[in-house]
Amino acid sequence: MSTTASDRSSVDKPRFRDTLRSLPRRVWVISLGSLILNAGSFLPSFIVLYLTGRGYSAGAAGLVLGASGVGNVLGNVIGGYLTDTIGRRAAILLSVVATAGLTALVPFVDPLALIVVVVGLIGLVSQIHRPAMAAVLVDSVAADQRLAAFGVLRFAQNIGVALGGAVGGVVASISYVGLFLGEAAALLLFGLIVTVLLRDAPKAQSDADDEETQEDSAVGYRQALGDRTLVRFLLMAVFAMFVYIQTTVGLPLHVSDVGMNARDFGLLMALNGLVVVLFELPLISVVSRYRPHHVLAVGNLFTCVGLTLTGFTTGMGLLAVTVLIWTFGEMVYSSIAQAHLASLTPPGLIGRYQGLYGAAYTIGTGAGPIVGGAVYAFAPWALWTMVGVLGLLSAQLCLRLRRPDDAVAAAHS
Repeated sequence: MSTTASDRSSVDKPRFRDTLRSLPRRVWVISLGSLILNAGSFLPSFIVLYLTGRGYSAGAAGLVLGASGVGNVLGNVIGGYLTDTIGRRAAILLSVVATAGLTALVPFVDPLALIVVVVGLIGLVSQIHRPAMAAVLVDSVAADQRLAAFGVLRFAQNIGVALGGAVGGVVASISYVGLFLGEAAALLLFGLIVTVLLRDAPKAQSDADDEETQEDSAVGYRQALGDRTLVRFLLMAVFAMFVYIQTTVGLPLHVSDVGMNARDFGLLMALNGLVVVLFELPLISVVSRYRPHHVLAVGNLFTCVGLTLTGFTTGMGLLAVTVLIWTFGEMVYSSIAQAHLASLTPPGLIGRYQGLYGAAYTIGTGAGPIVGGAVYAFAPWALWTMVGVLGLLSAQLCLRLRRPDDAVAAAHS
């Protein structure tokens, strides 16, 4: 990583901790809501156990998961459009209220076909709020605060996910009805926070400059997908997420193949979670000094190297080292991806750009387990080779994620 020639010295820039303190209330409101939302998000993690416990086959559970995955992709695209048209706050409220209602229905639905429809709709409406939340952050902060704002949001999400896994396991052991009703309650609490504490800010100047784009979703997405820089960004995200999701596919399969057990895998993943919670925010203060496209490339390289080495590693100690390597890559990539995308976004398309990123993210994480599992079954070395190749491709694409005429992208997001 290298700084630009025109970068100001570190003396002229506020310290990262001062930037955090100066973040507006809207950032903290969205982050608090996201923590609650993730802490109460049980359906994606427990739907398979719930269905098999009710006597449905693994194939039926897979069909339900597939419907949810398709819904996730469409939900991000639709959410991007709604964010740019009906507004950020309205899109968030629509998403959480609809998701709460549908989630509360799940334990009372019996026919498999109806379960597929309901869970597929949940997958769709549950993603609508994501581009809107990202747009709220972009609207609320200056360009040099974006990295800190998205860092706070991701920190809150990580805490929420950790809490949700622990709480969900306890509640599921008592009652799945209580589990899904609890998720619906968490969604409504998030909606209440948005209703009471989040007010739509005056329309961002960048949005006001492009009314024509906002009035036609076809024009908006056609314009977005005609942006070669965005297309490179989306391809990078698909490859990067395909590689990263092998932490839940290739890694556990490898752990089992080398004679280790589920407890060992759990400890490795706990190491990942602990490092992310403790070090990601401090790391952001370091990477903020460098060009964002270089930071993204380095993050993808570390993730690629760490996971590729997994296939050649045995023993808890060495595997822990590989976990630390790809965890560093995860933190570097995740800390800056959405913030840098915001700096590449033209007027009036914040929601659509963030929505397309969410769709690319979902495609990568959805295809990764299916393709990765099949390739590993054919030959483990083939999966780790694929991980290495796609990781290098994603890093190479990162180096082209800069607009020559964009001073903001040339400095810092």
